[in-house]
Formats: sequence, structure tokens, C-alpha cells
Amino acid sequence: MSASILKAQNLSKVVPSAEGALIILHDLSLDLQPGDSMAIVGSSGSGKSTLLGLLAGLDLPSSGEVTLAGNSLNDLDEDQRAQVRADHVGFVFQSFQLLDSLSALENVMLPLELDGLRDARERARDLLDRVGLGQRLTHYPRQLSGGEQQRVAIARAFAAEPDVLFADEPTGNLDSHTGAHISDLLFTLNQENGTTLVLVTHDERLAQRCRRAIRLEGGQLVDRREP
Repeated sequence: MSASILKAQNLSKVVPSAEGALIILHDLSLDLQPGDSMAIVGSSGSGKSTLLGLLAGLDLPSSGEVTLAGNSLNDLDEDQRAQVRADHVGFVFQSFQLLDSLSALENVMLPLELDGLRDARERARDLLDRVGLGQRLTHYPRQLSGGEQQRVAIARAFAAEPDVLFADEPTGNLDSHTGAHISDLLFTLNQENGTTLVLVTHDERLAQRCRRAIRLEGGQLVDRREP
């Protein structure tokens, strides 16, 4: 078996509140291999986004450990965790998070240029063509539909060839037909690139397409589906 690309051990998150300590996430463990896919499901407030943030090193746990691409995130400072994300992680958000002042091509080129890649324009153009936007390169986000904006966001996320792609409700703002197309695209790129997918979703159909799934309620793991 391949070495884990993402591993969490006894992960918990507790925050203070007026009523005392509030448990956001309690004693959760998981282990993902390269090319794996996992859905995180549960009702609003169940701890899904908190877990995603901990796995990506955007926040630190109160106890437990996250290991991402061989790096123990607990042992790193904020700048070091940001470097691990830059080297190994891509993100797709429900709200797209595109820069309004940049065209579709420029939005995808940006992370490549920041990495100093000389062929940034060519690679960005190829990715946008693969997601069906080869004729929309010069269009700005305001000139694109929601589905088109999400496709730009996916192209941008895959541009740096991440080891792990975190997606937070990637189809949440889309109609069912467009959402199905975006789902197909995510899993196609997952298989072609060997990228590990970690999806937070309310969409049970999307969750079913993942190799693994966990369900959270009140910050606790209440169900787990393994291959």
C-alpha cells in the first residue's frame, strides 16, 4: 500500500464560549492514500468545514495530529504550513473565489506565475480548454455563468498539479445539471492526475461517487463508508 498522503489521528477542536468549552470536533481519525476520494457529509454546524480547515492546515487542532504529504502540520508555524499548501494543495470553494479584475485565463495563470513557471500561459490555456472554456479565455468572471466560474476555479485548482484537492460545497451554488457536469469534471481530473479529493458536500449523489465517506453530527463521527 502507498504511503498516506493525508492522515489525521485523534483530531479534536475545542473553543471557549460563554457557556464553557464548546466541542466543535471530537476524536476523529482518517487515512487517505494518493488518488483517494472522500466525502465529508453532515448537517449544518456538524463540524464539516472545521475538519476541512484542520486537514488543510488552515487551523490547528486542540489535540491530535494532521500529516499532509509527509509533513506533520502541528510541528510547523503558519508560514511553513502555507508553504506546504502551496506545494501540495488545491482548493475549490462554493463561492468560486475568482479575482474579478482578471480574465479566466489570468485567474488560472496567477498561481502558476507565482510559482515562477515559464509556460504559465500555455498550461492555463490547456486547462481551460480541458474544462470546456477554450473559447472564454478573455472573459471576466462577471461575464461567465456560475458553472463557468466554477470550471475556471477547478482549472485554477488543478493548475499546480496538487497532491490533495479540498473542495467545500463545490456544487452548492449550481443547478442540478451544471452540478453534475462539475462533479464529472472533478472526478475525471482526480483520476487523470492521481489527485486525492476531499469534498465537503450536502449532495448525497456527489458523496456516493467518492471512494470513502464520513458523516459528522455535533462534531462526532457517526458513520463511515470504506471501500
